[in-house]
Amino acid sequence: MEVKLGFGAVPKPQYVFVSKEPDHCWYMLAEDEKRIPIYDRALTGVITEIEVNKKVETKFGPVEKNDLYILADKPYIIRSGSESYFSQSLLLSLDVLTSGQLHNPLTITVSPGESNVVFCKIYDPITYRSVDFLWDGYKEVDWQALGQKVSLKINRIQNSNEEAIQVYANTTASEIHAVLIAQSDTYLAQLNWTPEQGREYLQQRYGKRSRLQLTDTEILDFIDYLKLQLTQNCSS
Repeated sequence: MEVKLGFGAVPKPQYVFVSKEPDHCWYMLAEDEKRIPIYDRALTGVITEIEVNKKVETKFGPVEKNDLYILADKPYIIRSGSESYFSQSLLLSLDVLTSGQLHNPLTITVSPGESNVVFCKIYDPITYRSVDFLWDGYKEVDWQALGQKVSLKINRIQNSNEEAIQVYANTTASEIHAVLIAQSDTYLAQLNWTPEQGREYLQQRYGKRSRLQLTDTEILDFIDYLKLQLTQNCSS
């Protein structure tokens, strides 16, 4: 993202709100609280964080909101009601995405439904494929638990990205891969995995038999998986 020098607007995230209107489904607020319609239906960027069931004071009293943080041409925060169809379809979509997919840019879209309903649909901006999930049984979903699960997954990825950024800033491409391999060595040793277990997982997950054959994105995804196994082992 290019940094513009000189005078300009205060560098703070831009909030985006969801509402079904005749010709648009989300909007921003001006300083005088006047609504500014956004006629585009898609926002593409990298998801960096999500806050669920966040208590927000409004003119109607305290309400619970979900905030999705996205880094695009500038930072955006998509705010929607925690119990809205938009938030529910967003959480279901994020739940089925892999760590590898969440490392990359994604396209968040608004899709108008009946009455005042707005749904969220996520696309891969490279393949144009949508992220599909099942609505079956959504009334029985524990949305608070699902929100916490999705939040933990995105936070793990963000921490992994920050580690990778520190590495990229000081090393060459070959050194980066060597550092990531060494990092995975540490977790494999803590899990007591044998070389055969490692090769079997790599073959099943990535179609490769060696970590040396993995891309940086794939090995970061592998490291996320190993971290998750360690966390589960510690909690069991």
